[in-house]
Amino acid sequence: MGLREDLERYREVGEKRRQDLAEFIQYGDLGRSDEIHIPIKIVSLPGFAYDRLDKGGVGQGQGGTPEPGDPVGKPQPQPGDGEDGEAGEESGDHEYYEMDPEEFAQELDEELGLDLEPKGKRVETEEEGDLTDRTRTGPDSTLDVERLFKQGLKRKLAMEFDEGYVRELLRVEGISPGEAFRYARTNHIPVSKAWIDDAFEAIPDDERGRWSSIEEMEENVESEPLSQRIRREGIGHIPFRREDERYRYPEVVRKPQHNVVVVNIRDVSGSMREDKRELVERTFTPLDWYLTGKYDTAEFVYIAHDATAWEVEREEFFGIRSGGGTKISSAYELAAEILEERYPWREWNRYVFAAGDSENSSNDTEERVIPLMGEIEANLHAYVETQPSGSAINATHAEEVERRLGDRENVAVTYVSGPDDITNAIYEILSTEDEP
Repeated sequence: MGLREDLERYREVGEKRRQDLAEFIQYGDLGRSDEIHIPIKIVSLPGFAYDRLDKGGVGQGQGGTPEPGDPVGKPQPQPGDGEDGEAGEESGDHEYYEMDPEEFAQELDEELGLDLEPKGKRVETEEEGDLTDRTRTGPDSTLDVERLFKQGLKRKLAMEFDEGYVRELLRVEGISPGEAFRYARTNHIPVSKAWIDDAFEAIPDDERGRWSSIEEMEENVESEPLSQRIRREGIGHIPFRREDERYRYPEVVRKPQHNVVVVNIRDVSGSMREDKRELVERTFTPLDWYLTGKYDTAEFVYIAHDATAWEVEREEFFGIRSGGGTKISSAYELAAEILEERYPWREWNRYVFAAGDSENSSNDTEERVIPLMGEIEANLHAYVETQPSGSAINATHAEEVERRLGDRENVAVTYVSGPDDITNAIYEILSTEDEP
């Protein structure tokens, strides 16, 4: 097999996996866990081999030795293949490709042509590994030796002066230590009064009065520049002080976290038969996986409602049975309360997804649900109508929401009458998100 054929087969494998993903969303067993197992046909990936010209042909005869007339590259029968081209009765082999939510989100982006960029609203404080900040105390292992050396060096250079020049100054006739100190300060010579006093006492009597005046001394004695003296004598010792010590510790930085809370609302009233419930679960589950893969922190709130609403755990949400009347506004009232208490808009990206068969109690949509959807601040409000029959006389909720709020950039309304509509519904929802 040539390189071109091998690469083509690899591309086919990738394309087949994306097809398996779409089919899995529509018809597969979603289960009740967060694990994603995409069923795929077992595919023998191509391998590269050298063509051994000295070994004869590649046909397969008895015992592996080709016979004249044997076709080249004839495929071997596989489990499930019938004889002479007839359909076999054995099932083909399948395996499962395990995905984490991040990979699922990437694959769904490619499948639907999406690339949702998560928003970063909340600012978290976390320690980084780099030792960039400084403190005055700490373990010896974190002492900033480089800074300590630089501080000591700067101090030494600031204190250096030409001692020989100052001693010649003290040999001027009649000069006193105080006059010599004032002269040094005026000429920016960093000498202390104590040093001058000691040096003045050390001048031999026969050397005092060597210069009749300061002017004469300046004409005959040159002060050696510091740089020249360092090149000649070197640095010598560096005076370190306790006040120069600094200890490194990790810099504390604040960086944005991509946080999202998803409120999933489902109708569990008596009109929600099993086929409707299944469409709700097939739409919500991939949305949960997708947003989990996109955001650093994804939290989910699950609300079930009939005429009243209550919060449930994920396992109950995806397996709950139906019964009772319908009042959709009860779910939005509970969602507003939960979001206000736990997930403030200034810190969290919010998604509010609701699904049902669009049947609602009289005037509830117009008088309560639509105003609540306008009041609850969110990146996206979405309603998914699940009507396997395509329509129902009392199923008007989705149409009313779309008529009143459909022109808003953060409201999506979709209609799912069967599994084939699910990927389009997911695309419609995820491509409608508004900027926070």
